[in-house]
Amino acid sequence: MSRTIDKYNYPKASDHLFNGAILTYIGGVLLMISFCSPYWVKSYTETFSDFKNMGIWQYCFEGFRYPYYQFDKKFYGCHHVFSQEYHVIREWLLPGWLIAVQTFMTLAFLLSFSAQAIMACQVCRFPLKFVLRYEWILSIVNFGYIATTSVFMFLAVLIFGCSYTRRDWLMYPNYNFLTWAYWLGVISLVFHAAATHYLYKEAKLSYELKQQSKNLIMQMQPNPQHRLGWPSY
Repeated sequence: MSRTIDKYNYPKASDHLFNGAILTYIGGVLLMISFCSPYWVKSYTETFSDFKNMGIWQYCFEGFRYPYYQFDKKFYGCHHVFSQEYHVIREWLLPGWLIAVQTFMTLAFLLSFSAQAIMACQVCRFPLKFVLRYEWILSIVNFGYIATTSVFMFLAVLIFGCSYTRRDWLMYPNYNFLTWAYWLGVISLVFHAAATHYLYKEAKLSYELKQQSKNLIMQMQPNPQHRLGWPSY
């Protein structure tokens, strides 16, 4: 019976870690929807624009004719930016600032979900020995990942929000507006930033507990000077 009790008698996940994990998971779901959705920019319905909507990976047109393409070709439907359909206009669809947004969002996506996997192991305490031994390192890694995710997402939404009305990109930018997938990205940024606050506290607490345990072990070890009869100063 005592072995059963000892088996479950280990430090549980702190409130800071639990709150940070919940905020990160919510932000991660919103980030995934925003990342995959083709609704960052949309045209007003009443304008009857041949551009319909777009995300960072997909464009939707209805009878769009690119004026600088030498053949009389119209583009219909929704296609990935790297599809064969958009091969001839890909350079126009992907200006440098949009490539930067794609890069920042991709890095944020990878870092966020990597941190979520680590936090899941910490919250579930699996594998137990590994988590308890290296929890302070895992907590610092989580904080670094989510803090970096917040910075990358901030840069992505800032660059996109300031650049989507450029006249050298989509024609008639005054017919277009930022729509729900972009704002989901902004909300996801808020959740990740809030999670960073809790994960910083968790990393600080884990490091302090590590130092206290280290000092306690040092105090418990016998002083070799006493064993040899040397005076201690």
